[in-house]
Amino acid sequence: MMDGAFPSLKPRYPATMNERFDVVIVGGAAVGASVAWHLARDASFKGSTLVLERDATYATAATALSASSIRRQFSTAINVRVSGYGIALLREAKELLGADAGLHEGGYLFLATEAGRPILRENHAVQVEEGADIAWLEPEALAAQFPWMNVDGLAAGTWGRTGEGWFDGFGVMQAMRRASRAAGVTWREAEVARLLTAGGAATGVVLADGTEIEAGTVVVTAGTGAAPLLATAGLDLPVRARKRCIFYVRCPEALPGFPLLIDPSGVYARPEGAGFICGVAPPEEADPDVAADDFVVDHALFEEVVWPTLAARVPAFERLRMERAWAGHYDMNLFDHNAFAGAAPGIANLLLACGFSGHGLQQAPAVGRGLAELAAHGRFVSLDLAPLSPARLGENRPLVERNVV
Repeated sequence: MMDGAFPSLKPRYPATMNERFDVVIVGGAAVGASVAWHLARDASFKGSTLVLERDATYATAATALSASSIRRQFSTAINVRVSGYGIALLREAKELLGADAGLHEGGYLFLATEAGRPILRENHAVQVEEGADIAWLEPEALAAQFPWMNVDGLAAGTWGRTGEGWFDGFGVMQAMRRASRAAGVTWREAEVARLLTAGGAATGVVLADGTEIEAGTVVVTAGTGAAPLLATAGLDLPVRARKRCIFYVRCPEALPGFPLLIDPSGVYARPEGAGFICGVAPPEEADPDVAADDFVVDHALFEEVVWPTLAARVPAFERLRMERAWAGHYDMNLFDHNAFAGAAPGIANLLLACGFSGHGLQQAPAVGRGLAELAAHGRFVSLDLAPLSPARLGENRPLVERNVV
């Protein structure tokens, strides 16, 4: 991590009832920090910006607990484009943010059986059409490229030769936070209890201590806390907190060129330091809404599903040793597993980004830029994020993503 200390963001002075900012961002993790940083970089935006983050340690934030990876292997064109901007920013992080993003372009490797081959082929066509550098590999090519892998039962695979991999997501978020503060953005540690609205528009926020802060535009990027907060303004979004467990393991055998491997079962693994991190989404019937304080690791998931699957796919993993594990929360969009990002339907001056379903960290650069453009210009200036508009819920127009990990 790039910041070893977490200085308090609490103001040295009491907030007043009449305080006003042009933009108030609720949630200061990856997406909120990206909005703030992009606003600070917009030379035409001269307004004031406040970021409110309830926990300056980020101890339970998805940004700190995620697998911190980025891919262009999606089934929807907008997601491929969004990650395209993300990878470009990570490559230039040293120049843009003054910090190394720790980017390792090891690629994703999606594997398919014969039953999954047609969908893999369709997804690959979308990715290539959008300019992503994704190779199609038949079983023989898979065995040659990854000689440590058992290809029995596989019909094909797609591998990101460039433009995919893993990075220091928490460090990038901290770098955006530092850069935005240096440019004049105000950051505070405070919990927002509800949104203020009047005349069909957002007008500010109310903090847990009762303090009211007025805003020209309110941007909600509060992760799993976004849906409950948006409900205070009358928005009912099908976004729920779901728990995901990550296991860190060591393998006694060297496995050169190991990518972020995704077995047809959904079990994944990728290099992390001297070892690997791995996991899998539980089956739908065992994936309930989770309490905000539930970070208990499901070790049976590793013993009964993750380890046996990895050992079958990568024989060297038969001798792996699990050293530690942790759990984090996804803000899962039950409607179509894609983010809601854009203007809130029916409420002026309210922007939101939530329901990333595990893609938030990698999509934070582009979504943050998009929301910053809406706040500063009232429209998307660069990448059009209209396909992710929250309005698609009311219109019953799902944007189905088939590559959910």
